Amino acid sequence: MKMVEVNNVLSRDLEAPMRVLQVLPALNSGGVERGTVDMARELMCRGHESLVMSTGGPMVKQLEAEGSVHITMPVARKSLWSLRHVRSLRRCLVQLAPDVVHVRSRLPAWLIWLAWRGLPVTQRPRLVTTFHGLYSRNAYSAIMGRGERVIAISQTVHKYIVDSYPNVDPNHIRLIHRGVDRYQFSSASKPSPEWFERLYGQHPELRGKRLVMMPGRLTRWKGQIEFLGMMAALKRMNVDCHGIIVGGAEPDKEDYQEELRQAIRVFGLSDHISLLGKRSDMQELYSASALVCNLSQSPEPFGRTVIEALASGVPVLARNQGGPAEVLKRCFPQGLVDGHKPEQWAEVAKGLLEGVGVHELAYEFTLDNQVEKTLAVYRELLDQPISQSLVKTRRSCALRMEQAPHG
Repeated sequence: MKMVEVNNVLSRDLEAPMRVLQVLPALNSGGVERGTVDMARELMCRGHESLVMSTGGPMVKQLEAEGSVHITMPVARKSLWSLRHVRSLRRCLVQLAPDVVHVRSRLPAWLIWLAWRGLPVTQRPRLVTTFHGLYSRNAYSAIMGRGERVIAISQTVHKYIVDSYPNVDPNHIRLIHRGVDRYQFSSASKPSPEWFERLYGQHPELRGKRLVMMPGRLTRWKGQIEFLGMMAALKRMNVDCHGIIVGGAEPDKEDYQEELRQAIRVFGLSDHISLLGKRSDMQELYSASALVCNLSQSPEPFGRTVIEALASGVPVLARNQGGPAEVLKRCFPQGLVDGHKPEQWAEVAKGLLEGVGVHELAYEFTLDNQVEKTLAVYRELLDQPISQSLVKTRRSCALRMEQAPHG
Protein backbone atom coordinates (compact mmCIF):
# COMPACT_ATOMS: atom_id res chain seq x y z
CA MET A 1 0.00 0.00 0.00
CA LYS A 2 1.33 3.42 -0.97
CA MET A 3 2.51 5.82 1.75
CA VAL A 4 1.52 9.48 1.73
CA GLU A 5 2.67 12.34 3.94
CA VAL A 6 0.12 14.67 5.50
CA ASN A 7 1.24 17.38 7.95
CA ASN A 8 4.60 15.66 8.34
CA VAL A 9 2.92 12.41 9.43
CA LEU A 10 3.14 9.22 7.37
CA SER A 11 -0.18 7.60 6.51
CA ARG A 12 -1.25 4.85 4.13
CA ASP A 13 -3.22 5.58 0.99
CA LEU A 14 -6.57 3.93 1.75
CA GLU A 15 -7.57 3.88 -1.92
CA ALA A 16 -4.87 1.31 -2.71
CA PRO A 17 -5.39 -2.47 -2.36
CA MET A 18 -4.19 -4.00 0.89
CA ARG A 19 -1.58 -6.70 1.27
CA VAL A 20 -2.71 -8.95 4.11
CA LEU A 21 -0.64 -11.68 5.75
CA GLN A 22 -2.53 -14.27 7.81
CA VAL A 23 -0.48 -16.47 10.14
CA LEU A 24 -1.51 -19.78 11.70
CA PRO A 25 0.34 -22.98 12.73
CA ALA A 26 -0.69 -25.23 9.84
CA LEU A 27 -3.24 -25.72 7.07
CA ASN A 28 -4.60 -29.11 7.96
CA SER A 29 -8.32 -29.34 8.79
CA GLY A 30 -10.47 -27.45 11.25
CA GLY A 31 -12.48 -24.30 11.64
CA VAL A 32 -9.54 -21.90 11.96
CA GLU A 33 -7.89 -23.32 8.86
CA ARG A 34 -11.07 -23.23 6.81
CA GLY A 35 -11.78 -19.69 7.96
CA THR A 36 -8.29 -18.63 6.93
CA VAL A 37 -8.68 -20.10 3.45
CA ASP A 38 -12.13 -18.51 3.11
CA MET A 39 -10.74 -15.10 4.10
CA ALA A 40 -7.82 -15.48 1.71
CA ARG A 41 -10.14 -16.24 -1.19
CA GLU A 42 -12.39 -13.29 -0.37
CA LEU A 43 -9.41 -10.93 -0.16
CA MET A 44 -8.38 -11.96 -3.66
CA CYS A 45 -11.94 -11.58 -4.98
CA ARG A 46 -12.04 -8.03 -3.62
CA GLY A 47 -8.79 -7.01 -5.31
CA HIS A 48 -6.42 -7.28 -2.35
CA GLU A 49 -3.22 -9.30 -2.02
CA SER A 50 -3.46 -12.40 0.15
CA LEU A 51 -0.49 -14.04 1.85
CA VAL A 52 -0.70 -16.92 4.34
CA MET A 53 2.14 -18.16 6.53
CA SER A 54 2.12 -21.61 8.13
CA THR A 55 4.13 -24.82 8.32
CA GLY A 56 2.02 -26.17 5.45
CA GLY A 57 -0.62 -28.85 5.14
CA PRO A 58 -3.20 -30.33 2.75
CA MET A 59 -5.15 -27.08 2.38
CA VAL A 60 -2.18 -25.24 0.83
CA LYS A 61 -3.15 -26.65 -2.56
CA GLN A 62 -6.61 -25.08 -2.40
CA LEU A 63 -5.22 -21.83 -1.01
CA GLU A 64 -2.76 -21.42 -3.90
CA ALA A 65 -5.29 -22.55 -6.51
CA GLU A 66 -7.51 -19.67 -5.38
CA GLY A 67 -4.74 -17.13 -5.91
CA SER A 68 -3.08 -16.64 -2.52
CA VAL A 69 0.64 -16.97 -1.83
CA HIS A 70 1.72 -19.43 0.85
CA ILE A 71 4.91 -18.87 2.85
CA THR A 72 6.22 -21.94 4.64
CA MET A 73 7.75 -21.07 8.00
CA PRO A 74 8.22 -23.09 11.23
CA VAL A 75 5.50 -21.38 13.30
CA ALA A 76 3.83 -24.41 14.89
CA ARG A 77 6.25 -26.09 17.29
CA LYS A 78 5.55 -25.20 20.93
CA SER A 79 9.14 -25.05 22.11
CA LEU A 80 11.56 -22.40 23.31
CA TRP A 81 13.68 -23.43 20.32
CA SER A 82 11.08 -21.77 18.12
CA LEU A 83 12.32 -18.39 19.37
CA ARG A 84 15.39 -18.79 17.17
CA HIS A 85 13.13 -18.09 14.18
CA VAL A 86 12.22 -14.57 15.33
CA ARG A 87 15.01 -12.90 13.34
CA SER A 88 14.16 -14.75 10.16
CA LEU A 89 10.50 -13.86 10.66
CA ARG A 90 11.49 -10.20 11.08
CA ARG A 91 13.39 -10.31 7.79
CA CYS A 92 10.40 -12.01 6.21
CA LEU A 93 8.07 -9.22 7.38
CA VAL A 94 10.38 -6.64 5.83
CA GLN A 95 10.59 -8.53 2.54
CA LEU A 96 6.86 -9.23 2.29
CA ALA A 97 5.92 -5.72 3.45
CA PRO A 98 2.31 -6.54 4.35
CA ASP A 99 -0.01 -3.72 5.36
CA VAL A 100 -1.72 -5.95 7.93
CA VAL A 101 -0.60 -9.08 9.75
CA HIS A 102 -3.51 -11.10 11.10
CA VAL A 103 -2.46 -13.79 13.61
CA ARG A 104 -4.81 -16.63 14.49
CA SER A 105 -3.03 -18.78 17.09
CA ARG A 106 -0.89 -18.40 20.18
CA LEU A 107 2.54 -19.76 19.20
CA PRO A 108 2.60 -17.87 15.88
CA ALA A 109 1.35 -14.80 17.75
CA TRP A 110 4.36 -14.86 20.08
CA LEU A 111 6.82 -15.29 17.22
CA ILE A 112 5.20 -12.62 15.05
CA TRP A 113 4.82 -10.17 17.92
CA LEU A 114 8.49 -10.51 18.91
CA ALA A 115 9.52 -10.02 15.29
CA TRP A 116 7.08 -7.12 14.79
CA ARG A 117 8.09 -5.08 17.83
CA GLY A 118 11.74 -5.21 16.73
CA LEU A 119 10.98 -3.38 13.48
CA PRO A 120 11.33 0.37 12.99
CA VAL A 121 7.92 1.95 13.39
CA THR A 122 7.67 2.94 9.73
CA GLN A 123 8.20 -0.70 8.69
CA ARG A 124 5.64 -2.19 11.06
CA PRO A 125 2.47 -3.59 9.54
CA ARG A 126 -0.69 -3.17 11.56
CA LEU A 127 -1.20 -6.12 13.89
CA VAL A 128 -4.53 -7.91 14.34
CA THR A 129 -5.21 -11.02 16.42
CA THR A 130 -8.28 -13.24 16.58
CA PHE A 131 -9.39 -15.10 19.70
CA HIS A 132 -10.63 -18.34 18.14
CA GLY A 133 -10.96 -20.09 21.49
CA LEU A 134 -11.53 -19.74 25.21
CA TYR A 135 -7.83 -20.01 25.91
CA SER A 136 -6.49 -20.90 29.35
CA ARG A 137 -5.86 -17.91 31.60
CA ASN A 138 -2.07 -17.56 31.62
CA ALA A 139 0.77 -15.45 30.25
CA TYR A 140 1.18 -17.69 27.20
CA SER A 141 -2.41 -17.13 26.10
CA ALA A 142 -2.31 -13.40 26.89
CA ILE A 143 -0.35 -12.82 23.68
CA MET A 144 -3.63 -13.02 21.76
CA GLY A 145 -4.61 -9.73 23.39
CA ARG A 146 -1.55 -7.85 22.14
CA GLY A 147 -2.90 -7.08 18.72
CA GLU A 148 -3.63 -3.46 17.94
CA ARG A 149 -7.11 -4.78 17.33
CA VAL A 150 -8.42 -8.02 18.84
CA ILE A 151 -11.26 -9.86 17.10
CA ALA A 152 -13.65 -11.96 19.21
CA ILE A 153 -15.55 -14.58 17.20
CA SER A 154 -18.63 -14.52 19.44
CA GLN A 155 -20.18 -12.71 22.38
CA THR A 156 -19.05 -15.67 24.49
CA VAL A 157 -15.43 -15.04 23.51
CA HIS A 158 -15.80 -11.25 23.88
CA LYS A 159 -16.99 -11.63 27.47
CA TYR A 160 -14.24 -14.16 28.18
CA ILE A 161 -11.54 -11.76 26.97
CA VAL A 162 -12.88 -8.90 29.08
CA ASP A 163 -13.26 -11.09 32.18
CA SER A 164 -9.98 -13.00 31.83
CA TYR A 165 -7.50 -10.51 30.37
CA PRO A 166 -7.79 -7.13 32.13
CA ASN A 167 -4.80 -5.78 30.21
CA VAL A 168 -6.69 -5.93 26.93
CA ASP A 169 -8.31 -2.57 26.25
CA PRO A 170 -12.04 -3.29 25.68
CA ASN A 171 -12.06 -0.44 23.15
CA HIS A 172 -9.69 -2.47 20.97
CA ILE A 173 -11.92 -5.58 20.85
CA ARG A 174 -14.13 -6.07 17.82
CA LEU A 175 -16.94 -8.65 17.77
CA ILE A 176 -17.07 -10.41 14.40
CA HIS A 177 -19.01 -13.68 14.25
CA ARG A 178 -17.65 -16.44 12.06
CA GLY A 179 -19.50 -16.66 8.77
CA VAL A 180 -20.56 -19.39 6.38
CA ASP A 181 -20.16 -19.20 2.62
CA ARG A 182 -23.77 -19.17 1.39
CA TYR A 183 -22.68 -20.33 -2.05
CA GLN A 184 -21.02 -23.45 -0.63
CA PHE A 185 -23.67 -24.22 1.99
CA SER A 186 -27.16 -23.58 0.64
CA SER A 187 -30.60 -25.09 1.07
CA ALA A 188 -30.97 -24.85 -2.72
CA SER A 189 -28.05 -27.22 -3.27
CA LYS A 190 -28.97 -30.91 -3.11
CA PRO A 191 -26.71 -33.98 -3.38
CA SER A 192 -26.69 -35.70 -6.75
CA PRO A 193 -27.94 -39.27 -7.22
CA GLU A 194 -24.34 -40.25 -7.94
CA TRP A 195 -23.26 -38.88 -4.56
CA PHE A 196 -25.94 -40.88 -2.77
CA GLU A 197 -24.85 -44.04 -4.56
CA ARG A 198 -21.23 -43.48 -3.50
CA LEU A 199 -22.36 -42.93 0.10
CA TYR A 200 -24.50 -46.07 0.09
CA GLY A 201 -21.66 -48.00 -1.47
CA GLN A 202 -19.46 -47.04 1.46
CA HIS A 203 -22.21 -47.37 4.08
CA PRO A 204 -25.07 -49.55 2.78
CA GLU A 205 -26.74 -49.40 6.19
CA LEU A 206 -27.68 -45.75 5.49
CA ARG A 207 -29.88 -46.45 2.47
CA GLY A 208 -33.44 -45.28 3.06
CA LYS A 209 -32.67 -44.01 6.59
CA ARG A 210 -33.51 -40.66 8.16
CA LEU A 211 -30.11 -39.35 9.25
CA VAL A 212 -29.25 -37.53 12.48
CA MET A 213 -25.72 -36.15 12.20
CA MET A 214 -23.18 -35.39 14.90
CA PRO A 215 -20.24 -33.59 13.23
CA GLY A 216 -16.95 -32.73 14.91
CA ARG A 217 -13.51 -34.03 15.82
CA LEU A 218 -13.53 -37.24 17.84
CA THR A 219 -12.67 -35.88 21.25
CA ARG A 220 -14.54 -36.37 24.51
CA TRP A 221 -15.55 -32.76 25.10
CA LYS A 222 -17.35 -32.63 21.74
CA GLY A 223 -20.08 -34.80 23.27
CA GLN A 224 -20.24 -37.90 21.08
CA ILE A 225 -21.02 -40.09 24.12
CA GLU A 226 -23.92 -37.80 25.03
CA PHE A 227 -25.12 -38.06 21.43
CA LEU A 228 -25.24 -41.84 21.79
CA GLY A 229 -27.34 -41.44 24.93
CA MET A 230 -29.82 -39.29 23.02
CA MET A 231 -29.94 -41.73 20.12
CA ALA A 232 -30.62 -44.60 22.56
CA ALA A 233 -33.52 -42.59 23.99
CA LEU A 234 -34.89 -42.01 20.47
CA LYS A 235 -34.66 -45.75 19.85
CA ARG A 236 -36.69 -46.43 23.01
CA MET A 237 -39.27 -43.93 21.75
CA ASN A 238 -39.49 -45.90 18.47
CA VAL A 239 -38.34 -42.90 16.43
CA ASP A 240 -37.19 -44.11 13.02
CA CYS A 241 -33.73 -42.57 12.46
CA HIS A 242 -30.06 -43.47 12.10
CA GLY A 243 -27.20 -41.57 13.71
CA ILE A 244 -23.99 -40.69 11.86
CA ILE A 245 -20.90 -39.45 13.68
CA VAL A 246 -18.77 -37.48 11.23
CA GLY A 247 -15.20 -36.56 12.14
CA GLY A 248 -11.75 -38.02 12.41
CA ALA A 249 -9.67 -38.90 15.43
CA GLU A 250 -6.40 -37.10 16.09
CA PRO A 251 -3.37 -39.39 16.42
CA ASP A 252 -3.52 -39.10 20.22
CA LYS A 253 -7.32 -39.72 20.33
CA GLU A 254 -7.49 -43.15 18.72
CA ASP A 255 -8.27 -44.74 22.11
CA TYR A 256 -11.34 -42.54 22.33
CA GLN A 257 -12.51 -43.76 18.93
CA GLU A 258 -12.38 -47.35 20.21
CA GLU A 259 -14.21 -46.22 23.36
CA LEU A 260 -16.96 -44.87 21.13
CA ARG A 261 -17.26 -48.19 19.33
CA GLN A 262 -17.63 -49.96 22.67
CA ALA A 263 -20.22 -47.42 23.84
CA ILE A 264 -22.25 -48.01 20.67
CA ARG A 265 -22.41 -51.70 21.56
CA VAL A 266 -23.26 -51.00 25.22
CA PHE A 267 -26.12 -48.69 24.21
CA GLY A 268 -27.40 -51.37 21.83
CA LEU A 269 -26.96 -49.07 18.83
CA SER A 270 -24.83 -51.22 16.54
CA ASP A 271 -27.58 -51.13 13.90
CA HIS A 272 -28.45 -47.47 14.53
CA ILE A 273 -25.09 -45.61 14.50
CA SER A 274 -22.40 -45.31 11.83
CA LEU A 275 -18.95 -43.76 12.22
CA LEU A 276 -18.20 -42.03 8.93
CA GLY A 277 -14.75 -40.70 9.84
CA LYS A 278 -13.27 -37.53 8.38
CA ARG A 279 -15.15 -36.32 5.30
CA SER A 280 -14.66 -33.69 2.61
CA ASP A 281 -18.30 -33.69 1.48
CA MET A 282 -19.86 -31.91 4.44
CA GLN A 283 -22.27 -29.82 2.39
CA GLU A 284 -23.81 -32.96 0.90
CA LEU A 285 -23.95 -34.65 4.29
CA TYR A 286 -25.75 -31.69 5.82
CA SER A 287 -28.30 -31.67 3.00
CA ALA A 288 -28.82 -35.44 3.34
CA SER A 289 -29.47 -35.17 7.10
CA ALA A 290 -32.80 -34.57 8.82
CA LEU A 291 -31.16 -33.12 11.94
CA VAL A 292 -27.69 -31.92 12.98
CA CYS A 293 -26.55 -31.93 16.61
CA ASN A 294 -24.01 -29.95 18.65
CA LEU A 295 -23.75 -31.38 22.17
CA SER A 296 -20.34 -30.24 23.42
CA GLN A 297 -19.79 -30.78 27.13
CA SER A 298 -18.45 -27.26 27.70
CA PRO A 299 -19.28 -23.98 25.93
CA GLU A 300 -17.84 -23.74 22.44
CA PRO A 301 -16.32 -20.44 21.31
CA PHE A 302 -18.54 -20.46 18.25
CA GLY A 303 -19.57 -23.73 16.55
CA ARG A 304 -19.12 -23.52 12.78
CA THR A 305 -21.14 -26.69 12.14
CA VAL A 306 -24.25 -24.93 13.49
CA ILE A 307 -24.23 -22.17 10.88
CA GLU A 308 -23.23 -24.57 8.10
CA ALA A 309 -26.21 -26.79 8.87
CA LEU A 310 -28.67 -23.89 9.15
CA ALA A 311 -27.39 -22.42 5.89
CA SER A 312 -28.03 -25.83 4.31
CA GLY A 313 -31.65 -25.68 5.47
CA VAL A 314 -31.30 -28.36 8.16
CA PRO A 315 -32.62 -27.98 11.75
CA VAL A 316 -30.03 -27.97 14.53
CA LEU A 317 -30.22 -29.23 18.10
CA ALA A 318 -27.63 -27.70 20.44
CA ARG A 319 -27.07 -27.16 24.13
CA ASN A 320 -27.98 -23.73 25.44
CA GLN A 321 -24.43 -22.53 26.01
CA GLY A 322 -21.58 -20.75 24.26
CA GLY A 323 -21.41 -19.75 20.62
CA PRO A 324 -23.95 -22.29 19.30
CA ALA A 325 -26.58 -20.86 21.64
CA GLU A 326 -25.90 -17.35 20.30
CA VAL A 327 -26.65 -18.55 16.78
CA LEU A 328 -29.76 -20.54 17.65
CA LYS A 329 -31.26 -17.80 19.81
CA ARG A 330 -31.03 -15.55 16.77
CA CYS A 331 -31.96 -18.03 14.04
CA PHE A 332 -33.56 -21.22 15.40
CA PRO A 333 -34.44 -21.03 19.12
CA GLN A 334 -36.59 -24.16 19.03
CA GLY A 335 -33.39 -26.17 18.63
CA LEU A 336 -31.97 -25.22 22.05
CA VAL A 337 -31.85 -27.81 24.85
CA ASP A 338 -30.99 -27.32 28.52
CA GLY A 339 -29.68 -29.64 31.18
CA HIS A 340 -27.77 -32.90 30.92
CA LYS A 341 -30.55 -35.41 30.28
CA PRO A 342 -30.42 -37.19 26.91
CA GLU A 343 -34.08 -38.23 27.36
CA GLN A 344 -35.15 -34.58 27.31
CA TRP A 345 -32.93 -33.88 24.32
CA ALA A 346 -34.56 -36.82 22.54
CA GLU A 347 -38.01 -35.27 23.05
CA VAL A 348 -36.82 -32.07 21.35
CA ALA A 349 -35.09 -34.06 18.61
CA LYS A 350 -38.31 -35.98 17.95
CA GLY A 351 -40.20 -32.72 17.49
CA LEU A 352 -37.57 -31.36 15.12
CA LEU A 353 -37.60 -34.56 13.09
CA GLU A 354 -41.34 -34.22 12.68
CA GLY A 355 -40.83 -31.18 10.49
CA VAL A 356 -40.21 -27.82 12.16
CA GLY A 357 -39.24 -25.23 9.53
CA VAL A 358 -35.80 -23.63 9.54
CA HIS A 359 -35.47 -19.87 9.70
CA GLU A 360 -33.17 -18.16 7.23
CA LEU A 361 -29.63 -17.77 8.54
CA ALA A 362 -29.09 -14.22 9.81
CA TYR A 363 -26.71 -12.10 7.73
CA GLU A 364 -24.40 -11.59 10.71
CA PHE A 365 -23.41 -15.27 10.45
CA THR A 366 -22.48 -15.14 6.76
CA LEU A 367 -19.01 -15.02 5.25
CA ASP A 368 -19.84 -11.77 3.45
CA ASN A 369 -20.56 -10.07 6.77
CA GLN A 370 -17.44 -11.52 8.38
CA VAL A 371 -15.20 -10.34 5.55
CA GLU A 372 -16.76 -6.86 5.41
CA LYS A 373 -16.31 -6.33 9.15
CA THR A 374 -12.76 -7.71 9.10
CA LEU A 375 -11.79 -5.42 6.24
CA ALA A 376 -13.28 -2.54 8.22
CA VAL A 377 -10.96 -3.41 11.12
CA TYR A 378 -7.97 -3.39 8.76
CA ARG A 379 -9.04 -0.03 7.32
CA GLU A 380 -9.59 1.39 10.79
CA LEU A 381 -5.98 0.65 11.72
CA LEU A 382 -4.55 1.77 8.39
CA ASP A 383 -6.42 5.05 8.72
CA GLN A 384 -4.45 5.89 11.84
CA PRO A 385 -1.27 7.94 11.23
CA ILE A 386 2.06 6.31 11.98
CA SER A 387 3.44 8.79 14.46
CA GLN A 388 5.91 8.72 17.31
CA SER A 389 3.10 9.34 19.77
CA LEU A 390 1.48 6.10 18.63
CA VAL A 391 4.77 4.30 19.15
CA LYS A 392 4.96 5.57 22.73
CA THR A 393 1.39 4.46 23.36
CA ARG A 394 2.12 0.96 22.06
CA ARG A 395 5.28 0.63 24.15
CA SER A 396 3.50 1.86 27.24
CA CYS A 397 0.69 -0.68 26.77
CA ALA A 398 3.17 -3.47 26.17
CA LEU A 399 5.11 -2.57 29.30
CA ARG A 400 1.97 -2.61 31.45
CA MET A 401 1.05 -6.02 30.07
CA GLU A 402 4.50 -7.45 30.76
CA GLN A 403 4.43 -6.20 34.35
CA ALA A 404 0.85 -7.26 35.10
CA PRO A 405 0.29 -10.54 36.99
CA HIS A 406 -1.35 -13.39 35.04
CA GLY A 407 -3.56 -16.05 36.55
